[in-house]
Amino acid sequence: MIHQSAIIDEKAKIADNVSIGPFCVIGANVEIDSGTWVGPHVVINGPTKIGKNNKIFQFSSIGEDPQDLKFAGEITHLEIGDNNTIRENVTISRGTEDGCSLTRIGSHNLLMAYVHIAHDCQIGDHIIFANSASCAGHVEVDDHAILGGFTLVHQFTKIGKHAFTSMGSIINQDVPPYVVVASSYGKAGGINKVGLKRSGLSDEVIRAIVNAYKILIRAKKPRDQAIEEAADLIKQYPEVKYMADFILQSERGIVR
Repeated sequence: MIHQSAIIDEKAKIADNVSIGPFCVIGANVEIDSGTWVGPHVVINGPTKIGKNNKIFQFSSIGEDPQDLKFAGEITHLEIGDNNTIRENVTISRGTEDGCSLTRIGSHNLLMAYVHIAHDCQIGDHIIFANSASCAGHVEVDDHAILGGFTLVHQFTKIGKHAFTSMGSIINQDVPPYVVVASSYGKAGGINKVGLKRSGLSDEVIRAIVNAYKILIRAKKPRDQAIEEAADLIKQYPEVKYMADFILQSERGIVR
């Protein structure tokens, strides 16, 4: 299932039922697990570990050196989980020694064409990156988030679970969980109710999240005061506690 024109380094480890298309280049210290399909003209460099049942489309560049002037050839890594779809011209870099030396992509994600994931990013599960969404270095994106087309995320920024960014959003502060970013220069525009319903959250929990959003984010109150006012919701609903903890731990400040 490996095309005769593909170039596979002898130090690469390819499972028996992996498909690799024409004119691919697979470098040393690359591991690809069973069921993964690699389309034509894909370049994968290591150390990179790719899990099961992924689909990587043509002209993608996976596991290349980070775009960081401080990088001096250190051994750093990229890990990709299972059941991801990586569309045309996606670029994903390995980590840096100044970061955690690891870029990580979880499982069940959709990375549409021209997406860029920079060094040391930590990407969770069930996430959608629409066309040309890009994350600078050290970005963290939690499960079930959706990044609209041409979203740009500043380095060291965190995006919480079930967050949603609209097309062309510029994100330079942390996006709390469940929040919709609805303007070109990241401002909070409500709660991602559609995404929460699709994920099976009850109407009661969604109402609690909406009420917490009004206190913790929209009111623009001092953080400690807002947390105190939302104390009952935080105590009663784990989803609200996750939201409050995210805000308390934010170092860059949050979009409002």
